[in-house]
Amino acid sequence: MAHQIVALIAEYGLLLVFLNVLVEQAGLPLPAVPTLVVAGALAAGGQLPLGGVLLVALAGCLLSDFAWYMAGRRYGAGVMRTLCRISLSADSCVKQSELRFQRWRAPVLLVAKFVPGLSTVAPPLVGAMGLTPRRFLLFDALGSLLWAGAAVALGYVFADGVERALAVFEGTGPLAVKWLGALLGAYILFKWWQRRRLLVALRMSRIEVDELANALRSSRPPLVFDVRAAGSRALDGRTIPGALAFEPLALDALLAGVPRERELVLYCNCPNEVSAAKAAKLLMEQGYHRVRPLRGGLDAWVAAGQTVEQAAVPGGTAPVH
Repeated sequence: MAHQIVALIAEYGLLLVFLNVLVEQAGLPLPAVPTLVVAGALAAGGQLPLGGVLLVALAGCLLSDFAWYMAGRRYGAGVMRTLCRISLSADSCVKQSELRFQRWRAPVLLVAKFVPGLSTVAPPLVGAMGLTPRRFLLFDALGSLLWAGAAVALGYVFADGVERALAVFEGTGPLAVKWLGALLGAYILFKWWQRRRLLVALRMSRIEVDELANALRSSRPPLVFDVRAAGSRALDGRTIPGALAFEPLALDALLAGVPRERELVLYCNCPNEVSAAKAAKLLMEQGYHRVRPLRGGLDAWVAAGQTVEQAAVPGGTAPVH
């Protein structure tokens, strides 16, 4: 089996490296690092051109990443929500990526491929947040070369070790494949269980869209908080009328003068209202007990035809430099 893998890479070499990198960066679970490592080992033995391996890996990254980047520029928050829903870490992937982007800006692309979950999310995110095409291509190319170069260099430097590892893999035969399959299945099961445990921990009463709309027209309307990250608010400036941006680090100032018996409603645009439920638990710990997330979040509010305001986000839609 090992010799078949090496022979396959040696025969189709650069094309196989290109296709593997392309589909992995597109989001399919076909890791390209093992292929790059073996390609590096073959390059050390003179069976593949080292420069050619790096060039086709770079081409695969740029083609896939630029397609995601353009999708982010055109469809914005919709692309991010789609990625979030199909991710095994659906409830936090985009928000964590937004925080990294806000901290590092364009240089986040230099490390994106080394961070699990960030590699696929980063290109559409920076596109949606206005990074210019020239800067995207520059930083994505540098990040792609760092990532591919590290894997290829590993195989090149430790070519003998790679050959021995493949020999061991061949000796175990089908058993090794079964173990790899079992480990992958265990990882998926763990992530599913982790998510289910989070949802159970955040199980609480929700307020429906119609109920909130009626409450906002009453003489004692609830106080509404938008718990989306600043990046999400920049991508989608729509807000429920009168909603306040929820900032966990500024809770004292945010809740100054708000009586404990005041009804509070929180909304986000994430699956299962997870961010809103987490914020609700935080408010309950502060002594506020009439707190509920909005079921379906902002998407449900808009789908029901309710009124929205367009928030002014400083620099929200301007290109990022």
